[in-house]
Amino acid sequence: MSSLIGKKAPDFTAAAVMPDDSIVNALTLSEYLKGSYGLIFFYPLDFTFVCPSEIIAFSNRMDKFAELNTKVVGVSVDSQFSHFAWRQTPVEKGGIGRIKFPLVADITKNIARNYGVLKDEAVAFRGTFLIDRDGMVRHCVINDLPLGRNVDEAVRMVEALQFHEEHGEVCPAGWQKGQTGMKADAKGVAEYLAQNAKAL
Repeated sequence: MSSLIGKKAPDFTAAAVMPDDSIVNALTLSEYLKGSYGLIFFYPLDFTFVCPSEIIAFSNRMDKFAELNTKVVGVSVDSQFSHFAWRQTPVEKGGIGRIKFPLVADITKNIARNYGVLKDEAVAFRGTFLIDRDGMVRHCVINDLPLGRNVDEAVRMVEALQFHEEHGEVCPAGWQKGQTGMKADAKGVAEYLAQNAKAL
């Protein structure tokens, strides 16, 4: 599995169910993200177990992602019709309800394959990819099927990338928005560790 970090995010055009319940036959990632950051996340299948908790967690944080100029896109190997049906299923009955971002249909499995997350030519691992405004992959994390991801960590990584872009400093271990960064030189490392090493 080769890393996509520092490379252009593989573009795709596919059918998707949009936040307003419409079905579009050709959502193109690069066009959809134009001018925004992107979080593309893969999950194994609709109507399963860990997946709805993750999807709802992303949807519950869409105001925060919007504040960060970040668009979220979910992808699985299900059809757009399965996505639509799952959206119509109430949360208390195992559905996801009217989530606030598109769900892309990857029935050919080519999107998952191109992102390196396809498991045994069947379903996608839980891969999350942060894409900057130039279309470059800047962060990714891939979980095995039983392990739900931390959506707050996805928010933190967007904030870290934007901090780096704005200030030119790097983000040390555990960095949170509002904390100081580190200058990427020997003096900057020494100064940061002198003040923060015990708290790391």
